[in-house]
Amino acid sequence: MFRSILTAAILTGIFCSAFAVAIDVFTDMLDRTNVILASFASGFFGSLIAQTVLGRWKENRKLALRRHEK
Repeated sequence: MFRSILTAAILTGIFCSAFAVAIDVFTDMLDRTNVILASFASGFFGSLIAQTVLGRWKENRKLALRRHEK
């Protein structure tokens, strides 16, 4: 359960980092390392917050409990 949520958040962070690198190549505004780190953190935490707001953790917890009971 937690592993899938964490994996989704990491993938979102990686996507945001790759997107930021592409933007950085064309704009050359910031140091690339700072862009990558800020974008990853933004995507990672944004994904966690979105999943929490949408109740995904609650749904996954219920499914896990049902599987455990069987």
